[in-house]
Amino acid sequence: MEQLIRTLIVDDELYSRDELKHLLGNFPAIQIVGEAESGQETIMKAIQLQPDVVFLDVEMPKMNGMSTAKALMELKKAPLVVFATAYPQFAVEAFRFNAVDYLLKPYDEEQLQETVNRILKSRSIPSDADADAGKQSGKLAIETEGEIFYIEPKEILYIYRDDKWTRLITNNGEFETKIPLKELEVRLTTFGFFRIHKSFLVNLDYVTRLTPWFNGAYQLQIEGRKEMLSVSRNYVKALRTRLEI
Repeated sequence: MEQLIRTLIVDDELYSRDELKHLLGNFPAIQIVGEAESGQETIMKAIQLQPDVVFLDVEMPKMNGMSTAKALMELKKAPLVVFATAYPQFAVEAFRFNAVDYLLKPYDEEQLQETVNRILKSRSIPSDADADAGKQSGKLAIETEGEIFYIEPKEILYIYRDDKWTRLITNNGEFETKIPLKELEVRLTTFGFFRIHKSFLVNLDYVTRLTPWFNGAYQLQIEGRKEMLSVSRNYVKALRTRLEI
């Protein structure tokens, strides 16, 4: 059974804490273990509760989010930090503290999904033996017209949602399923898949080119395919972070 992610929510506004708690309730892997409304309280609860991740507001009285993050990093068991704020101008400074992500209020559910995926990926650093075991049993089951096809994740080039169907483009042909794209995103997050648009997931191992398009969006090319896939401007920065060394 997968271990739950112990989560601490920090915000000086009760409404914001309740909103985030409600949204995170949609993710089975997230376990809310506590809340805090100030930097000082955050440090105390981090020591007591030993959270895996802290969703941290930036603008708080007395001790702001940046100072709090710095103090959290000095703990013996330092949690992951996700900054959650209405102020985009602190993003560059936030990543100096090795933040997993920087969420802007009001929260976007798709971006929150990507944040949870990043947290899961940060916690999933398997040994070679674990990786081998995962390869042996990690096939995706797709049922089509009464038959069940077992697909290796590494064979999938990209996945997209088309009306009521989710279509998988692989090295061995095209498959369709009614499994929601969001569910596949969660299942495949540890196999190097990334959401580039509300309707598309791509296998990062097959990305060969990014081309600027318009209004900050890009088009992406997959190895061995002629079609270009749209990359929403909301995902461009995170995509490049994942792709580039």
